[in-house]
Amino acid sequence: MVLWTCRSAEVFLRNPVKFTYLVAMRKLTHAEITAKRASLDSLGSAERLPVSVVVDNVRSLYNVGSIFRTSDGVLIDRLILTGFTPTPPRKEIDKTALGATQSVPWEYYKEPADAIRRLKKDGYKACCLEITDTVIPYYSVRPTDFPLCLVIGNEITGVSKDALAECDLALEIPQFGIKQSLNVAVAYGIAIFELNRIWKAEKART
Repeated sequence: MVLWTCRSAEVFLRNPVKFTYLVAMRKLTHAEITAKRASLDSLGSAERLPVSVVVDNVRSLYNVGSIFRTSDGVLIDRLILTGFTPTPPRKEIDKTALGATQSVPWEYYKEPADAIRRLKKDGYKACCLEITDTVIPYYSVRPTDFPLCLVIGNEITGVSKDALAECDLALEIPQFGIKQSLNVAVAYGIAIFELNRIWKAEKART
């Protein structure tokens, strides 16, 4: 039910198309949403975001599952789980990943620095999501910085010293309250979707 007022009638008369969309909006069904998404079988030929993510000793299984799900959302190149980061299959990971462990390529390295070095040898620029004495805002990454290795660290201690030493730059998400940082899975979601935007904008431009 739409409650009409003199003000809403005035807006409708000035811009009926915009107002029609507002009134007609409805939530899509699960089936309709699924129809708009890629299938697991089609991902083999899909173009992936040229970002490989090194997960440096993240302890929480639920955070790892959330990282998998977010990674699926932008179709990253791969996840590299390192150190004591838990790996699939685990029911706690599946609870937040919701099937993304099947759609996101992943591998395991004992030492995060070894994974970073291998990616750098393959031509990746290494950056970490960390607060250091030399940082750039997460939205300042340039298209020429791709392909990227993005390192995300432990919930308490952050990116490890050895991993940090291998990074070419550090990205920071500005904070405006009293806390120093965000949950690792939340911070990763903000950063990776911005990297996806930067990459897709450059692809559209060229």
